[in-house]
Amino acid sequence: MRRIFITSGALTLALALAAGLATPAVALVSDAAVERTGPDQLSLRWTAKGPVDVLLADTPDADASKAKLVSKADRDGRELVNADPAKRPYFLLRDTSDGSVTRVAERLIPLKQGSNFRDIGGYPAANGKHVKWGVLYRSGATAMLTPEDVATVGGLGLTQIVDLRSDEERVLAPTKIDGVPYTAVGYSMQRVFEGPNGAARPIGNGPAVYRNFPMMLAPQMKLLFATLLRKEGPVEYNCSAGQDRTGFATALILTALGTPRDVILKDYHLSTAYRQPAYEMPPIDLARYPDNPVAKMFAANGGQGHKAQPLMEADGKAFLAAAFEEMDAKWGSPEGYLKTVVGLTPVDMARLRASYLE
Repeated sequence: MRRIFITSGALTLALALAAGLATPAVALVSDAAVERTGPDQLSLRWTAKGPVDVLLADTPDADASKAKLVSKADRDGRELVNADPAKRPYFLLRDTSDGSVTRVAERLIPLKQGSNFRDIGGYPAANGKHVKWGVLYRSGATAMLTPEDVATVGGLGLTQIVDLRSDEERVLAPTKIDGVPYTAVGYSMQRVFEGPNGAARPIGNGPAVYRNFPMMLAPQMKLLFATLLRKEGPVEYNCSAGQDRTGFATALILTALGTPRDVILKDYHLSTAYRQPAYEMPPIDLARYPDNPVAKMFAANGGQGHKAQPLMEADGKAFLAAAFEEMDAKWGSPEGYLKTVVGLTPVDMARLRASYLE
């Protein structure tokens, strides 16, 4: 009688196969990205282990059968595509071997006089899924959009805007995005600029500012997540620069969706390249706003033409890391903060992932 010896690893694999629990295949397509190289031209690139069909769609959830074929069985990992500048294009990369589809779009919305308006779709998230494209947008202020910009934003189908700015900022730079439900929590930047006993605090940015965000922005985070849980459609949320308060909000959204912290920090640092400070605040007549601390801040900073600065300390540590450290210390983790302060239940977390992941 012949004896058959099976190693423990082989036995585990055999049992998994028999039970239909084999390890999922590694995704064919990775590192997909789209960049605009001209008003009507886009550069698409990706990494793949085999050929893919490149398809073009007008909506983020379009079925591959209804998308336009751009390139069949493409093997070189790049494609230049002409696209209607008045429409937001979405690409589907279809694995020719098994038909699986990876979606990708431009991260930055192309606006002539907008700043840091971008889609947070495509990032890896819980259970091997990714954040859906076309449903979550972060931005700087939108007070200086051109009519063409307004039309571009109109094409996103926004159903809600959550403004994280102070009362003073909203007065100085009201949004030009009309016709979309708009919510905000009122507060004054005066309390941000004042230290103990009302003493003036130096205006600037850094870890100390970020450590205050979890409590300072708690009402705004409750509002934002309540909006997301209603799942009424694409949502835009913003502050003035779209980097600090908006960066904190984005970190919490991506954390709730299961995105790794290193990916969250990479998205955070994109603000340095994507900001256009000249278009975040219209020209201010300081004489009209003698008691407005935000007007004074912009005057002190040289107006609207200053350059975006890296969001990190001298040693390269991200300012956002201070907010993470604060949440880790006081609530055990960002998830603990979301549960205790924002009030998200396990059911809420599951609903968010069901709504915003694919």
